[in-house]
Amino acid sequence: MSRQQDPQRPLFLFGNPFKMLVPKGSYLSPRLLALLNDFELALAERLMNLKPKDKEDILSLSWMGSAMELLCQTHTDIKTIITKLELPVCDWDDKWIDAYFDDSVKLLDICNAFSSELTRLNQGNLLLQCALHKMDAHDSERFLKARSSLDGWRRHISSKNPRLGNCFPNLDSLIGTLNRPKVKNSDKGKVLMRTMYGVKVVTVFVSSIFVAAFSGSANKLVDLQGLETCLWADAFTDVQAYINGESRNILSSGRVTVLKELESVDTSIKKLLPMIQEGVGPIEPEAVQNSASDLGKMAAKLSQGLDLLVEQVDGFFQILLSGRDTLLCNLRMVSSAPDIKQETRQGQAVKS
Repeated sequence: MSRQQDPQRPLFLFGNPFKMLVPKGSYLSPRLLALLNDFELALAERLMNLKPKDKEDILSLSWMGSAMELLCQTHTDIKTIITKLELPVCDWDDKWIDAYFDDSVKLLDICNAFSSELTRLNQGNLLLQCALHKMDAHDSERFLKARSSLDGWRRHISSKNPRLGNCFPNLDSLIGTLNRPKVKNSDKGKVLMRTMYGVKVVTVFVSSIFVAAFSGSANKLVDLQGLETCLWADAFTDVQAYINGESRNILSSGRVTVLKELESVDTSIKKLLPMIQEGVGPIEPEAVQNSASDLGKMAAKLSQGLDLLVEQVDGFFQILLSGRDTLLCNLRMVSSAPDIKQETRQGQAVKS
């Protein structure tokens, strides 16, 4: 379960990795140790790179893109590790398989909600482009029509997406099942469960930030406790404390939107609206054009950021989907294959 972290916890990433790698009394072969070590050090490095030099970059579309890229890389690593472990699906515990499928369904639902929200934000761009087009001409009447489009954009952006509500129970369920299934007498199984645990912790962390940013609520930001024996634990604690702390500050600021690129567009619109308000004073076309030009630049950055994030969320969705499909195919092959162990026993009986 989640619990509050101590933000002052020191970062001892490169201590004695073999001492921290497995619990006392556990022994893994050098090959398995190296496989686990490589995965966890790579995850630690990616987590540290997720901490921006400028805190203003947090909850920007570009930073969220980096966070989604981290998830794509980490989930891809799991597929590679499963292959290198040479652990046949027939040797997987049923609990492992059930947990994998259950988690992946919840993550696919969360991805669908994110895609829905990004689509909604992109739809608002149509209103922006319409307003900018109307302000191309030095026509007071068209300026007033542009104002209507800009007002429509602000209403659209400040509205809530009901599909995000589905993320909350899914996140709660993922957090509640962070404890790994018990592994008995299987070194490969221990490595598999430990790497999958790291992937799950980081995935829940990033997903909770996305949900908070899209919903405008800090209620679902989680503070997770990673196992201290994991090589990525200290890096995770440091990054989580920093990102969650700054995110809570942003989310409690009372802004119309917390996403940096959206906020920049909103600020430009606030500056432009008084210039094209009927009855306030004469409209000055040159001043309107200059302000509209600034708005156009902000709108272009927003559009670019949304397009890139849409692509990355879709990529993550496809990685999750392909992982499920691969496991399902392997399970079908196992269920349709003859019982090799039984055949071996029968052969030995005939020889005797």
